[in-house]
Amino acid sequence: MSSNDSLSRRDQILQSLAHMLESNPGQTITTAKLAKEVGVSEAALYRHFPSKTKMFEGLIIFIEETLFTRVHRILQEEPSALAQCEAVLMLLLAFAERNPGMCRILIGDALAGDVERLRSRVVQIFDRLETQLKQIMRDGEIRDGIRPVLPMAQAANMMLVFAEGHINQFVRSEFKRKPTDNWATQWPVIARAIFPTSA
Repeated sequence: MSSNDSLSRRDQILQSLAHMLESNPGQTITTAKLAKEVGVSEAALYRHFPSKTKMFEGLIIFIEETLFTRVHRILQEEPSALAQCEAVLMLLLAFAERNPGMCRILIGDALAGDVERLRSRVVQIFDRLETQLKQIMRDGEIRDGIRPVLPMAQAANMMLVFAEGHINQFVRSEFKRKPTDNWATQWPVIARAIFPTSA
């Protein structure tokens, strides 16, 4: 019982932090403000997280687990390499759209001045996604005979850069320009440019 209560309070703290990142763009989030948002004392926050850094780390872990659990599912469900690439990128954009506050973590905006380890952890998320796209293309070359016009590393980077641009635009517009806007018409153009014989 107490462990469940503890878990739900941890989740509540993380949800409040994500909400504050969304509703207070450009503002520093202090533990005092966060405690007020959650409705507890600062001491209560520190019972669940030893530092603000650990709170941000909790959100990064949530992002990692959510994205890569679903990437694994995509690889099992989608039949072709092109469909898998599209689904992985759409997953990233849809996740960003549903979690505006976490976009500020993904682009590093919310981590300014925080420890290097957190920024490195976010870099690692994008590196893993890029590596996954490369692996999809390698498997697609063997299984489907598709080959990008660029070296695979460059092709994977190009696809991810388009998605990252949408996320940056979302944050810059204070969450008005949604990451998925226009993606349905843009993706076929990107796919044809990278895989002209397959798309």
